[in-house]
Amino acid sequence: MSAGEAASPQAASSSPLGARERLVAELREHALIVGEVTLTSGARAEYYVDAKRAILRPTAFLAVSELVAATADELGATAVGGMTMGADPVACAALASGAELKAFFVRKERKAHGLQRWIEGPELEPGERCLVVEDVVTTGGSTVAAIERILAEGLAVAGVVSVLDRLAGGAEAIEAAAVAPYRALATIDDVYPQRPDRGGAGGRL
Repeated sequence: MSAGEAASPQAASSSPLGARERLVAELREHALIVGEVTLTSGARAEYYVDAKRAILRPTAFLAVSELVAATADELGATAVGGMTMGADPVACAALASGAELKAFFVRKERKAHGLQRWIEGPELEPGERCLVVEDVVTTGGSTVAAIERILAEGLAVAGVVSVLDRLAGGAEAIEAAAVAPYRALATIDDVYPQRPDRGGAGGRL
């Protein structure tokens, strides 16, 4: 089994009808960039997905809002957030649903002044159930770092949601760290089904 196949998460089954389809269409139109690029890891890829280019538009923002809020409700989460800045628009979108949720951001480095917090946003209660969110998952490194910080702060992880999973092995790493459900609202196969590395080369992303 390839890394892509093993990492393939299921889309949230409780999502409101039509929201996922709208999100995929927006990601395909606004976030998918076909052409050779250098990734954060230093590897080269023949395409790239900049999810924020879609999420920070009204149609995708509202779709993400519906989907994330529905997942938070299903998993009993009362707070939504993750590592800045990938999680930031996703967490804010969840608030736009009108659900009774708090949003938070996990800092990459502890604030050196003021309250010197790792987690910014409303005060979270010890053991509060958090839905960890991310815009795009590749290897899952930043999401795992957010999970570890959230747990270290005495909070609970109810689940993890990404807007798009590149099917490059991140799902397994996230599930192992969270010991909680991981779901992707969309995968690269939804957005770019004709991608040249489909069928075993997902790790190139």
